[in-house]
Amino acid sequence: MLRVIVLAAICAIVVAGCGGGGSPTYTAAATAPCLQDNGFTSVTTKAAKVGFIASFATHGGLFANAPGGNGLTIAFAADETDAASTESAYRKHAPASLRPHLNDVMESQGNAVLVWTVSPSAHQLSTALGCLRS
Repeated sequence: MLRVIVLAAICAIVVAGCGGGGSPTYTAAATAPCLQDNGFTSVTTKAAKVGFIASFATHGGLFANAPGGNGLTIAFAADETDAASTESAYRKHAPASLRPHLNDVMESQGNAVLVWTVSPSAHQLSTALGCLRS
């Protein structure tokens, strides 16, 4: 009987560890159509057009222009920990004049790191975050 209880406890731990408790893993390919449907233009996932850091992101990179012309680059990292590393890379490689303003133009949600040309409007930001798809 003790063996059955121990085996049941181990199975419960394994199942709990494998559950979908974390954030979804967003991807460039899944996000791009939503941005297009919401008025973003020049939407591309081509590595040559998304910028150096985003082009090496595990789940792709994306560039788009929000209505009004504000450029948006999204790097889709492997997970939230990798997204923090991606943010660090943007901070390290940003021009010195931009570094003090990165908090105004960079945002993360789950594995996605969003970097805008200028501070986004509340509508631009909510639309982009609402379009993140896995």
